[in-house]
Formats: sequence, C-alpha cells, structure tokens
Amino acid sequence: MFQAFDNPGPGRPLGRAHWMALLARAPLGLLESALHEHATRPARWLRAPETGLMMVQGRAGGTGERFNLGEVTVTRCALRVEADSDAIDATVGVAYVLGRSHRQVQLAALADALLQDPVRQPLLDTHLLEPIRAHLRSTQAERQARAASTKVDFFTVARESGSDSEEDAE
Repeated sequence: MFQAFDNPGPGRPLGRAHWMALLARAPLGLLESALHEHATRPARWLRAPETGLMMVQGRAGGTGERFNLGEVTVTRCALRVEADSDAIDATVGVAYVLGRSHRQVQLAALADALLQDPVRQPLLDTHLLEPIRAHLRSTQAERQARAASTKVDFFTVARESGSDSEEDAE
C-alpha cells in the first residue's frame, strides 16, 4: 500500500506527486480541519466532482504478468483557484480519491492547487501534510501489529514437537 514516495526523506523537496499521493489517502476529517479557512476561496470548476469505475491491475507475485484484479469506485475533479493578486496566475488543482466522497475530492483538489504556491507550501506542509503522514504511519503500524499477532513460528513448533518425541523415546 505504501510506496517509496510516501517518505521523501530529509532534504528532498516535496514534489507534486508526493503530496497528491498523500491527499488521495487523507481522511475527510483531516482535510476539513486543515483547509477550513481556505474552503471559501473563489474557485471555478474545470471538472465538477464525478464518480466512476476504474480497473485495478495486479501482478502475480508482485513482479509477474499483469492481470485485471477488479474495479474500484473513484471520484475525481479539477478546479481553478483564483489568485490573491494579479501578479500570480490562477492555479489548477486536480484530485482522484477512492470512494464516492465529493467533498473529500473537492478539498484534495483545493489543497493541490494551494500547495503549488511556493509561499503557502511550507505552512500547508506543516498543518496539512504532516498530520496526514502521521495518520498513515499510525494506520500502517496498527495493520502491522494485527498481522504480527497472527504470526506462527513453524520452526519453533517443529522443534518443540521434536523434543517431546525424543524425551518419549528415553
């Protein structure tokens, strides 16, 4: 689930692909709280939120031949955010989100447009993207903990059963 672009590492600039990947998986609550003051900015729809299906492909063993895994519901939109001054051009924000939440995709597209402004980017990185990263890290840690709790060490089981039979033979 988590790709290399989720953790850009220290000293690497934050690229658009990085923040779009984070925004696509951000929960609605985090987007609402971080963008509440920007949500009323004048914006013009280039593509209103629309929901459709997208084919998801997998690879056998992660590296083999591709195969169609199934379809997922995706909502997308594009909007143009008007600039604060005439010196700065209007920016276009685009977003794709799994599911049917029109509000979530609208806020993700707004965040994409705002993050393209180099003046706003550090502040939005701190108040928007860092909480998303923390949420995704905690979600991943919970998932790994659940998976680890079901782990069975077969080597230990085999060794324990083998030691019992040796004691019985004596």
